Amino acid sequence: MATELTGPDTPIGIFDAPFDSALSERYLVYALSTITARSLPDVRDGLKPVHRRLLWAMRLLKLDPASGYKKCARVVGDVIGKYHPHGDQSVYDAMVRLAQDFALRYPLVDGQGNFGNIDGDNAAAYRYTEARLTQVAIDLMDGLDEDAVGYRPTYNGEEQEPELFPGLFPNLLANGAAGIAVGMATSIPPHNAAELLDAAIALVDDAAANVLDHVTGPDFPTGGLVVDPPAVIAESYRTGRGSFRVRARWSIEREKGGGWQAVIAEIPYGVQKGKLIEQIAALINDRKLPILADVRDESDAEVRIVLEPRSRTVDAQVMMDGLFRLTDLETRVPLNLNVLDHARTPRVMGLRDALYAWVEHQFIVLDRRTRHRLARIADRIDLLDGYLIAYLNLDRVIEIIRTEDEPKAVMIDEFALNDRQAEAILNMRLRSLRRLEEFQIRKERDGLDKERADLTALIDSPAKQKTRMKRDLRKVRDRYGPETPLGKRRTTIEEAAPTRDIPLEAMIEREPITVILSQRGWIRAMRGHSDLTAADTLKFKEGDGPAFAFHAQTTDKLLLAAENGRFFTLAADKLPGGRGFGEPVRAMIDLDGNVRVVAFVPASRQQRLLLAASDGRGFIVPVAETIAETRKGKAVMTPRAGALLKIVRPVAPADDYVAAIGDNRKMLVFPLAELVEMTRGQGLQLQRFRDGGLSDAKTFVFAEGLSWTMKGETGRVRTETDLSAWRTARGAAGRMPPTGFPRDNRFA
Repeated sequence: MATELTGPDTPIGIFDAPFDSALSERYLVYALSTITARSLPDVRDGLKPVHRRLLWAMRLLKLDPASGYKKCARVVGDVIGKYHPHGDQSVYDAMVRLAQDFALRYPLVDGQGNFGNIDGDNAAAYRYTEARLTQVAIDLMDGLDEDAVGYRPTYNGEEQEPELFPGLFPNLLANGAAGIAVGMATSIPPHNAAELLDAAIALVDDAAANVLDHVTGPDFPTGGLVVDPPAVIAESYRTGRGSFRVRARWSIEREKGGGWQAVIAEIPYGVQKGKLIEQIAALINDRKLPILADVRDESDAEVRIVLEPRSRTVDAQVMMDGLFRLTDLETRVPLNLNVLDHARTPRVMGLRDALYAWVEHQFIVLDRRTRHRLARIADRIDLLDGYLIAYLNLDRVIEIIRTEDEPKAVMIDEFALNDRQAEAILNMRLRSLRRLEEFQIRKERDGLDKERADLTALIDSPAKQKTRMKRDLRKVRDRYGPETPLGKRRTTIEEAAPTRDIPLEAMIEREPITVILSQRGWIRAMRGHSDLTAADTLKFKEGDGPAFAFHAQTTDKLLLAAENGRFFTLAADKLPGGRGFGEPVRAMIDLDGNVRVVAFVPASRQQRLLLAASDGRGFIVPVAETIAETRKGKAVMTPRAGALLKIVRPVAPADDYVAAIGDNRKMLVFPLAELVEMTRGQGLQLQRFRDGGLSDAKTFVFAEGLSWTMKGETGRVRTETDLSAWRTARGAAGRMPPTGFPRDNRFA
């Protein structure tokens, strides 16, 4: 690649350079600029350049808290014209955030007008809004007039701007920061300033002090609860990386008659209230949280979101757990303490390291401010010495000024003055002569001498510097203490269990129902446990009849097994009502019209099922493995060619034997332990047949005997206790059943 260089220090010409190296060099310059001059905050004042320049411009406009407001357009114009040559909208957006009390824990700008809101609405244009500095910003910039930090030329070299701010306010951790650079990012949540200052005071005495004795966790401007365990919080602060689980603050309001509603008073940091309510409303519309009936936004200056349950019997904690899991009422706020250190190098610090770096910076500021004051004292003492000489020789000084053409040179020579002293005397107005009293001059000079001695001792004594630092930190701490409205902690640190999957039965109001499935596949659910033999219960279309009918609850899941081995799951609360003949079950699941339903039963995750195909093969399957989440169902049994699923029976916990009977009227019993438990497949051979196939099978307790229902109107049950003649190994042919066994070869 040929590169043309036209810089002032290089000859004009075309030079050959590899494309990859030329590109990488330029990209590296861009990346470093983004990291150090745009996206990452400085550990010493917690500000990015745009924020620092905004506050500096407002300071020069004298927008202190006691003054009036000025249009934001004026501030933005000064910033982009003098200090920050970027887009006006980006600068104004940064200014808006500094004024939002829901975005910054300690706002640095006092805004007047529409600066946006927690709903997510944008601020008004900068021609409408006005602003001035807050006391926090004044504290952050305290010392700029005392040479506490260095200055550098602005981008055009016409003015100077501070490299950072020296104030005794721990802005980095108190207000936090967020930014994305090239290849790295930062995310620092806000903290309580009083806790940070307490920790800083501890670090002044002991650099290895445990800051977590004072800083309990983040303190968000929107409040809420941090529900992580203390060990997790401590590890995040130790490494500088992690996240905090933040929940909304809620309470129960009781109503007359026993009803209640949940009221949310604080939402997680960074969550827009408008979008949060939309999330909750979508859950209600989609019936993803059936126990929640309604959501209302009754907020004014304070957040108030009202949640109404479906009924008064709903468990409030269960409802809120569902909301925490499904909405932004619980979020994770990341911690990535990636900052620029004193050498402008980006690195991730732990909480103690970041706070200690700020404390070290404050000692540097203290030293610079002290030396600046000493220089000012020396200048003043020098002038006072000149004034004292002038006072003692006032008549001669006046005579020299009146008679000499070059009075300055004469005074310097006659009174041993320096040039600065002589110039100060000559520049005095006549009215100032009355103030030249020896007592006043000597009193001021003695005071300055004492102050100089104290400041010199302060510079020479690290112990005195620590004492002074702690005193200054306590003064700032008193201003932002927990007893003040601004300093009071808003976020509670309170460990809570992680969000959990709410079981279906907890999400639905439990009510008894009677489920009926007809021979032609029409399904309905009648309220209450109706008589399964009543004529009004078993009404069907002409040519149709009963296939399955049983009692259930609305919280149940229902298992439907088809002869092709697929299992389908229906929610009992989603079944059509009992009026009319119901709806086709095949409209709810993907079941072919020519496939017969073998079984339809309530599911229980503590149960097991005995599955058997018409060819005599079968196995045990846990009910939990048969639950299907989609309309297509779940393939559980895969019968061999020509065979179909025929038997689906529950296995009681105490059952220890299996009984099987074939179409050839041969029966056998064998231990349940000989039958395999599987989640899917063909299973093992229960019984072998020379002719026909399996007719029925069931599990039972061997010691209690094998029972079956006798035919006839009596419905009498007979039990055979001596089964030694039929007890054999699994897979045998069996022998004829006991006398009186039903001719249809069915146990029930």
